[in-house]
Amino acid sequence: MDLTPYRAQARILTASLVGTAVEFYDFYIYGTAAALVFGPLFFPSESPSAQLMLSFMSFGLAFLARPVGAIVFGHYGDRIGRKSTLVASLMLMGASTLLIAFLPTYAMVGWVAPLLLCILRFGQGFGLGGEWGGAALLAVENAPPGWRARFGMFPQLGAPVGFIAANGLFLLLGLWLSDAEFAAWGWRIPFLVSAVLVGLGLWVRLRIGETPAFAAALERQAPVAVPLGELFRRHLVPTLAGTFAVVACFAIFYLATSFALAHGTTALGYPKEQFLLIQLGAILFMAVGIVYAGYRSDAVSAQRVLTWGCGATILVGLLFGPSLASQSWLLIFLGLAASLFVMGLVYGPLGSWLTALFPVEVRYTGASVAFNVGGILGGALAPIIAQALGDWGGTRVVGLYLALAGVVSWIGLLMVRRQGAAAG
Repeated sequence: MDLTPYRAQARILTASLVGTAVEFYDFYIYGTAAALVFGPLFFPSESPSAQLMLSFMSFGLAFLARPVGAIVFGHYGDRIGRKSTLVASLMLMGASTLLIAFLPTYAMVGWVAPLLLCILRFGQGFGLGGEWGGAALLAVENAPPGWRARFGMFPQLGAPVGFIAANGLFLLLGLWLSDAEFAAWGWRIPFLVSAVLVGLGLWVRLRIGETPAFAAALERQAPVAVPLGELFRRHLVPTLAGTFAVVACFAIFYLATSFALAHGTTALGYPKEQFLLIQLGAILFMAVGIVYAGYRSDAVSAQRVLTWGCGATILVGLLFGPSLASQSWLLIFLGLAASLFVMGLVYGPLGSWLTALFPVEVRYTGASVAFNVGGILGGALAPIIAQALGDWGGTRVVGLYLALAGVVSWIGLLMVRRQGAAAG
């Protein structure tokens, strides 16, 4: 029995998963550091709340860079190929993350410190802009018939893998180091460790070939000169629909991870290590949700599974705040686990659903632009709006943003209902 095709498929799926695992590891270590230490280290202020807000604004900066990266990497991904573009995006993302480990603080160099932090954060986001779309195409365009959603779920599984790696490392550091040691130098360790993950990702990606769909498209016709222009001329409605459809998954992830950690350990007074441990357990439910959504999407349709997920997002939005404010570890865990399982439902099918909205010649650009612009609406604004809602009405109302995100994503699905159902 020739195992070569199976080994090639395993290598492809590993390459798609490793890249997004690095993506979420990088993003989450920044989000965790922003929640725990970046405020006082990089943003001087008399108000701890203002420091936290400035820290979260630097966190959101990467979301503004992501659409720019999506356009640039999407352009080259649709013109010269998926593989080389994915390697370049991973290198930029990894270098930006590693350099954060060596940054001076505000006490050392004044306003140069937050400026450098924001520049590197922009570099992270720029690289990330080309990462997810390329990883999803790498998996989906190599999928056998009837396996699109199951192959497409592998990049999504990088999210819980990256989260567990980041969260687990922060938990160990919290156990090994005092708060003073962590604030002084311990926070730099996760950024240094990222170099190992990036090296692994590059090693895997350099061993794969181009996707069959892109190679076949090149044989039929020359690449589109300006993929972004072609996208807006002929595929504007799918682009807007995809943008709205991804809002829910970003909103759930960043409220249930970065915001919950920051708000829980400051305003609500929960111990940091215990809260990290609760999140570490809850993230496993996101992995379960992604796998379930992948299999159900191939069995029924990605469109239908995403619709179920949007309805569930509205429901968990109403329960998220009260569970977080309950002061009960069991209720906190159940609230986070339910939210992250629902994220699996609205995130798992995106690899197959979103890429199927666009033809091969503009697919990298279309999927990347929609995914990353939606990230601004769902992710960059999530901690800021939740913080504002918490200041206005207390922790119990912060989940209203999730309910709104579920409605927005449901509208996006309705915009391409027939096309999405056919794709699924």
